[in-house]
Amino acid sequence: MSHSHAPHDAGAANGVSQPIPVVAKRARIADDASRTARSSSPLTLAPPIDNDGLSWPSVGTRTRLTQSPQEAKAREERIAEAVKTILVELGEDPSREGLLETPDRYAKAMLYFTKGYEENIKDVIKKAVFEEDHDEMVIVRDIEIYSLCEHHLVPFFGKCHIGYIPNKRVLGLSKLARLAEMYSRRFQVQERLTKQIAMALADVLKPRGVAVVIEASHMCMVSRGVQKSGSCTTTSCMLGCFRDKQKTREEFLTLLGRK
Repeated sequence: MSHSHAPHDAGAANGVSQPIPVVAKRARIADDASRTARSSSPLTLAPPIDNDGLSWPSVGTRTRLTQSPQEAKAREERIAEAVKTILVELGEDPSREGLLETPDRYAKAMLYFTKGYEENIKDVIKKAVFEEDHDEMVIVRDIEIYSLCEHHLVPFFGKCHIGYIPNKRVLGLSKLARLAEMYSRRFQVQERLTKQIAMALADVLKPRGVAVVIEASHMCMVSRGVQKSGSCTTTSCMLGCFRDKQKTREEFLTLLGRK
């Protein structure tokens, strides 16, 4: 019977360490980086704010923004017709009294639920950035958010908590809630929503650090699938000193009552 043998490593046998090949060294560095780096969503790889003030717009956002009233009406009618098709395929009669105006209502509702794509962050923030010599933590808790899960097009909703440590500049408190509203009125996943709020605030203020925590209930878990009505999903995004300094992070979570 024949046996295969690994090539003999004379240096290893003599107890002398051999140089690591360049390819292996690069692979090891890449592996180490992958363990420590925060993964990026394709929708947050671009800068938070475009030159025209839009923030991570969808592919059709600018078309919606520039459409005429007639084009907007035609878009709404196309959505309503698509809803009629869905109702028919589900075995329903879209002409019966209870469903007669449902397609039109649904079209208007979906355009409202996704209006966050069209909001200009410059209009959201306006002139609410102020020079202020304040270097302690600022937190706005329990901001209500309502969004649509992009996987099932059903709602998820909950509370958003935003904190930051200023670097000579502060933001009007109501604008933190406006930022959360802007990014939640889109097709979303909670993880990306959390990150987008944090990254946008960091871009606008250039603070020492930003922390965002979202706690939400997802109807795709509550009303279908596993049907766990008591479940709550918590996500966080820590940037700057909140990410680098454990004590700063712990102070934020303590003030939220999470420790």
